[in-house]
Amino acid sequence: MPTAENNPIKFEDGAAYEKMMGVWSQLVGSQFIDWLKPAEGQHWIDVGCGNGAFTEQIIERCSPVQICGIDPSNAQIDFAKKRPLAQAADFQTGDAMKLPFERDCFDFATMALVIFFVTEPTKGVAEMKRVVRPGGTVAAYVWDIYSGGLPMEPCHAALRSMNIQYPLPPSPEASKLEVLEDLWTEAGLTAIETKKIKVERTFDSFQDFWDITCNSPALQPVLADLSPASLERLTSVVQKHMPADPNGKITYSAHANAIKGVNWGG
Repeated sequence: MPTAENNPIKFEDGAAYEKMMGVWSQLVGSQFIDWLKPAEGQHWIDVGCGNGAFTEQIIERCSPVQICGIDPSNAQIDFAKKRPLAQAADFQTGDAMKLPFERDCFDFATMALVIFFVTEPTKGVAEMKRVVRPGGTVAAYVWDIYSGGLPMEPCHAALRSMNIQYPLPPSPEASKLEVLEDLWTEAGLTAIETKKIKVERTFDSFQDFWDITCNSPALQPVLADLSPASLERLTSVVQKHMPADPNGKITYSAHANAIKGVNWGG
């Protein structure tokens, strides 16, 4: 059974995160930006920017006049600064629940695949609202954990079938669409809209899928604790539910819940 308490998930390796989640993040991020329909020349903050995958999309597609990326991991920030478009961004370490900015600094505040990692999501949303100007937008997207939206759901499903615990983010309930709506409403945001975003990714083979997805930093400690026989069984269960095409390629879909709202002050 999953747990949000034991073996907390930490992403300290920007390159490993890029291999596992960077592609997924940008697939969702592209649709998310289309949905936001932002004007060019805006001031942005990307809260929980990680290794800068979504920050770079903002720079490339939205031509911001200012973009700040905040993340608690020094290693992730270091990786973000090395991205080709990084010179346009101000990356720094910081806490989503205590953003290092004055009120009314930004036109857009976003969280990309982050809100369920915030231990107190209510504070995280309140902080995004605080730093956004009246008329600005507070928005987020997050993998839909409870409806099987995570990219590693095939691995999670197999672990559940074997009664093996695996870690969840500290605030998994925040991945639910109704919980997101409540968070945005309680923060005093208005004109709230939601959207489900579905994406798919093709892997060269099952081994490629396994190496990238099931052997992620989030699941490595779980797999390391399994006996060789249990690991073999787990691999077999996952593969059984991941049919390959005639060329051996694996295509898998994931989905995220997205939300946006306007700050009219108060």
